[in-house]
Amino acid sequence: MSEKQLKEKVAGGVAWSIAEKVGSMLLQMVVSIVVARLLVPEDFGVMAILTFFTSLSLVMVDSGFSQTLIRKVAPTKEDYQSVFAFNVVAAVVLYAVLVAVAPVVANYYELPVIADIAPVLFLLLPINALCVIQNTIFTREFRFRLLSQANFVASFVAGVVAIAMALAGCGVWSLVGQRVSTLATKTLILWICSDWRPSMRFTFKPVREMAPFSFRLLSTDLIASIYNNISQMFIGKIYSADTLGFFNQAQKFKDLPLTSAMQSVQSVTYPALSKIGDQCEKFAESYRQVLMVVAFMLFPVMMGIAAVAEDLFALLLGEKWMPTVPYLQILCLTGLFQPLAMIAYNILKVKSNGAIILRLEIAKKALMTLLLAITIPHSVKAVAWGLVAMTLCEFIINFAASMRYTSLGVGRMMRSLLPTTLITVVMVVVVVAVGYAMSDFGVVVRLMAEIGVGVVIYLLLAIVFRLEAFGEIRTLVGKMISK
Repeated sequence: MSEKQLKEKVAGGVAWSIAEKVGSMLLQMVVSIVVARLLVPEDFGVMAILTFFTSLSLVMVDSGFSQTLIRKVAPTKEDYQSVFAFNVVAAVVLYAVLVAVAPVVANYYELPVIADIAPVLFLLLPINALCVIQNTIFTREFRFRLLSQANFVASFVAGVVAIAMALAGCGVWSLVGQRVSTLATKTLILWICSDWRPSMRFTFKPVREMAPFSFRLLSTDLIASIYNNISQMFIGKIYSADTLGFFNQAQKFKDLPLTSAMQSVQSVTYPALSKIGDQCEKFAESYRQVLMVVAFMLFPVMMGIAAVAEDLFALLLGEKWMPTVPYLQILCLTGLFQPLAMIAYNILKVKSNGAIILRLEIAKKALMTLLLAITIPHSVKAVAWGLVAMTLCEFIINFAASMRYTSLGVGRMMRSLLPTTLITVVMVVVVVAVGYAMSDFGVVVRLMAEIGVGVVIYLLLAIVFRLEAFGEIRTLVGKMISK
């Protein structure tokens, strides 16, 4: 594949992925608002506890093999078949284990409903195992338009299911139906669109050959998954399911733009960077541009949400969910560092043999263990601030490690991010000032003014100071429109 073809595929892939993620994000936001108004915080707390187990198990089912297949130069049919068989066996075994321990978890949290919904929710594992290979093949082939369409349709179907069940008074089962129907719909679409089919003949030899690198990724992803969700486990036990529901809702609203954007960029840039890993200068410049563009897109969104969070929740969710606001405002700060840390982590996945990733992950999680031990007994707000500190440390550690494999240095990285940071700060100050100045106005008018002024100020400053990132975004949008 030529450099021009690669750039076109990356640009087209990012464009389609972002378009789908924006659409899905807006759809999920509408669904989340409707469902949150119909359910109680405790329902979300119950789901947050079970999400710990599903997130952990989905990582174990994949075991890093999908990333290894993407990185591999030319995977064979035997490679795909072997990984598929491993995924299915692992999913079935883990499903049985989780269903068996669900009553114990229910007793521990004194929430009997956990044992009732676990057998249905944990069907996510075998369903996911059925579509991992198709998703991997489409990613390798840069067929992001198809993946984007499948994700959007799945989100739409799941949204309809969740709202219908919530209106019918199904409570927490509405959230279960949403999760299961999302993955089931996506799996069905990928099977219909894919030519790949498993056979009954397979060998685990390819799995054994890929295992060293894959299991290193598994170890790091497993540790990351545990620590991304473990605070919720303690909050649910030490405080209450209601408090966990507020904290979880804050994380969900923070993650709507953050996760959507990061999945869009990461799903495209990882295979693209893998193809130019041996071209040092081009690799370093691509790394810098990805950091710069992601910061330009996400910094104003995350800080803008923090600035208007109180008016946003008052309008959309009502008084019932106002305790969520302080948590959301703090957690939005993690959105400044988390995406940059993930991009640096991608560099390590492309360039290293995986050993350094595991060592760094152990060091980072040792630090996070200390932060959690200090913050959890203090308060839920303290936990949120601890997560902010951890994401900052994670970015510093990942970027420092990536410098072993790329010529992008600290000074050049900071010069690329500083303009976006400065205009974001100016935007936030102006938005807060508008909110104070219009405190006597209705919440709808005030919120519209805050958002409108924020967008105008940010874009105006980007144009006036000719930010490089803004130029890259305009080029990307132009290519998306032309396609």
